[in-house]
Amino acid sequence: MNDTRLWWMLALRRFSVMLSKELKQLSRDRVLLLFILYAFTVDIFLAASGVTLSLNNAATLVQDADRTAASRELLGRFREPYFRITGEALHDRAALAALDRGDAMVVLSVPDGLGRKLETGEPVQVAMQVDTTNSVLGFLATSHAQEIITRFGLESALARMGLGGGASANLPAVENEVRVWFNPNQEDSWFMGISEMLNIATVFAVLLPAAAMVREKERGTVEQLVVSPLTPFGILFPKVVSMTGVILVGVAISLFVVLIPLFSIPVKGSLGLFFLVSALYVFTTAGLGLFAATIARNLAQAGMLSILIIAPMLFLSGAWTPPEAMPEWLRGLMLVSPLHYYLDIAFGVLLKGQGFAELLPSIAGMTSIGLLVFGGGLVLFRRQFD
Repeated sequence: MNDTRLWWMLALRRFSVMLSKELKQLSRDRVLLLFILYAFTVDIFLAASGVTLSLNNAATLVQDADRTAASRELLGRFREPYFRITGEALHDRAALAALDRGDAMVVLSVPDGLGRKLETGEPVQVAMQVDTTNSVLGFLATSHAQEIITRFGLESALARMGLGGGASANLPAVENEVRVWFNPNQEDSWFMGISEMLNIATVFAVLLPAAAMVREKERGTVEQLVVSPLTPFGILFPKVVSMTGVILVGVAISLFVVLIPLFSIPVKGSLGLFFLVSALYVFTTAGLGLFAATIARNLAQAGMLSILIIAPMLFLSGAWTPPEAMPEWLRGLMLVSPLHYYLDIAFGVLLKGQGFAELLPSIAGMTSIGLLVFGGGLVLFRRQFD
């Protein structure tokens, strides 16, 4: 019993000394500390405030060859908040030049005879040219324009048949009632801010443990650790714990300094559950950084290897591309990305208010993959010492 107690006391003493060593080393690297602070504050602020997935005031040029009340009515419906008419293009060449220069995103061309054909019931086509350099905004511009033109055509047809005004209210119709849950105002900053915070946590969960281990190689202190009474796990565990604590502090700064005060992101679930799962995610994902550290010989190589590891995780997480938009075979690969589960958990806790029971499948999937990754990194790390 005394031997067991002595062993535990020695283990805790060694752990505390190594943990203090790792934190002191990190505190002396001011460039890395500034980079961490920038990533968890300025970078997240820029992602939440500067990236939007909504169509706002798309610059629109018009070509009105009809010059009638009907054409003016149609063009007048292309207004804020989706469109903003900035001028008129006198000919096709000027319209294309404006699209090429980026002065306009949309060019609407109303043909001659629009009003006359609407009165007689003849079909008429309105041309629309869209700059789809940004495919998301281009798709939204096309969708909103089709809705505006379709509604205008329907109202014109009803008016021609004498069913305009209040008479159209008596016609049978299908009403689409939309209920927006969890983000009623559809704030892009909520999604982009939280996603960027999780991506940054993933980057540092891989990079910091790898950098801490490679730094030992560069400074030649790894040989001193080998001849010390520490086991490979005793060397590795304090590094991972210290870096996990640093990342959790960064996540807390992102939440309480940037996202909640500046963007009013609600926290509907348990913050304790969120930080507990975040600690588990960061701790287990560190195994990928250990894998990079066993191969890399310096910090530059560790950084390049970390990019090769992190990039597939980000693309397969579902933060940038919805799973439904991916090919079926690629959708299956998302199940091996721990970030995919972490995203579901974070959004579930912060925006949906879900508890442990609802998130149990995602937590179990993330934990299983994380333990395999961490175990594999530990095995490779021990082989390096052998």
